[in-house]
This record gives sequence, C-alpha cells and structure tokens, in this order.
Amino acid sequence: MTTREVEHEITVRADAADVYRLLADVENWPRLFPPSVYVDYLERDGNEERIRIWATANGEAKNWSSRRTLDPDALRIRFWQEVSAPPVAEMTGTWIIERLGAQESRVRLLHSYRAIDDDPEGLRWIDEAVDRNSRAELPGLKTNLELSADDAGLSLSFEDSVQVHGAAKDAYDFVNEAQLWTERLPHVAEVELTEHTPGLQTLRMDTLTKDGATHTTESVRVCFPHHKIAYKQTTLPALLALHTGYWTFEEGPDGVTTATSQHTVVLNADSIGTVLGPQAGIPEARRFIRDALGGNSRATLDHAKQYAQERR
Repeated sequence: MTTREVEHEITVRADAADVYRLLADVENWPRLFPPSVYVDYLERDGNEERIRIWATANGEAKNWSSRRTLDPDALRIRFWQEVSAPPVAEMTGTWIIERLGAQESRVRLLHSYRAIDDDPEGLRWIDEAVDRNSRAELPGLKTNLELSADDAGLSLSFEDSVQVHGAAKDAYDFVNEAQLWTERLPHVAEVELTEHTPGLQTLRMDTLTKDGATHTTESVRVCFPHHKIAYKQTTLPALLALHTGYWTFEEGPDGVTTATSQHTVVLNADSIGTVLGPQAGIPEARRFIRDALGGNSRATLDHAKQYAQERR
C-alpha cells in the first residue's frame, strides 16, 4: 500500500494568530482559496468539527466531507477526509502556522494520502491535484491575508432582493434551470450547463453588456433545493480577481418568498484603467461592478418572480 506524504509552505506578511483565525473559519474559504467553491459545517463540538467541501480539482468539480481538530494554542489544524471522492481512498493533513515576527508567519500545509486499490494512475491524479491545489491555496491565502491588512477598497459585497407572491420552489427552479436562460433572460447570449453530480453544476455563460459587447464567465454552483444556490466564478471578467455569491429563497408562512442575490467581489486593480479608461480609479470600478452585476441579478430576480407568480 503506497501512502504519499507531501508538504507545501509559504511566508505571509500577517500575524500568526490572524492567519490561524482565518483558516479556522471555513465559511470564508471560497474567498481565500481559488479551488474552494463552498464550505459548510455539518457538526461543531468544541474544537472538533465535521465540514463538507465543494471544490475544483484538476478542472473537475468535487465534493467531500472532512473532520477537523482545531488547536488554537499550537496554531495547528488537523484534518482528514471522512468521505473521499474517487480516486482518493484516504486523505489526511495538517495546517501549521509558525510565527516568524510580529507581522510575518510561515504557513505549512502537510498532506498524506493514498489511492483506491493502490492504483498508480489514481495516485498520479491525486499527486497532481494536491500539488496544483496547494500551489493555488497558499498564494491565495497570502494574497487575501495581506489584502485584508491593506484593502484599499478593492473588496465589495452587496445584495438585492425581491418579494415574490409565489412558492420558493418555483423561484429556485428558475435560477437552477440555467440551461434555459438564453430563452428566459435577455442579457444571456449563450449558456452551457453540466451537472454530472446532482446539485453540483458547472455553468459557462456569455453575458451581454449595456453597450452590446459580451463577456464569458464560468462558475461552479452548489445547489440546495429549494432554498440556496452558492457559486464561485472560475473564469472571471478582466475587472475582477474574485467573484463568489449565492441565491437564496425564503418562503414565509403567508406564502410570500424573499428571493435574494448576493455578490462578494475583489477588484483587479491592474485592469481598471484598461477596462474603464485611464481616468478611472477604484471608486469608478466599484460603481461599475455594483451596477453591472446588480443589474443582471435584479433582471434575473424579476424574471424568476414573474415565473413563480404565474405558477400560483
């Protein structure tokens, strides 16, 4: 039986305790780590946790359950996959944060794993996935930790909601059935939806802008019928360095549903002048993104509202 043990590390300009706190809060992982799409808690008991992770690995969307043991005193987090996704038979690891100075830390990420049936091809696939994800996760962690210390207004979160006099299921179905958006939404020029695993979707879409141009995005979506769809863009427009979000559908006892679209983005500062012109800065980029993303979301919500109310 072949068990592989590997280690990756990076130095970050941040206090070790802050690094630990960020890693301990898994709900922020999609904003920190490029491969992570969505993470949720299944159980929490003191320093013991069960979590479920949806992420990309070698370009494929995967999900698995893990257990974690938190050690805030030693600044360590041990984890192991409870239910692994093939070809992984077993996966364990440890985050270790070492204080180098008042505002400098070393982050070490250790993995130990083996493949199903000790298959050499499966082991090579895991080798590549672990190496690729670790090399993405650690720089992502470094960038976002240091960005949080000197944000300069590049991060932006906002949401829009509508009241729907109809069922949450119907509003949810409209957003879930994105393969029909070219027929249903005027701002969608082309769409391709794949769902090899129920509730885990890859959505590639060409969206029309106000001036008639199109931009292509690709997202991984995690669907929880009939109340939430969380997503992360894996192919981004030039103006964005990060885009995560979710759709929620909450039906009240009176039969009125609140449908909400939420976005969290980080601007790509280097692209602002190229995309919006040399006179544009961060304030202009924030207004542009709020208007563009919010406008498309509000249009989708309005069409979902109409769809749901027609089915009362």
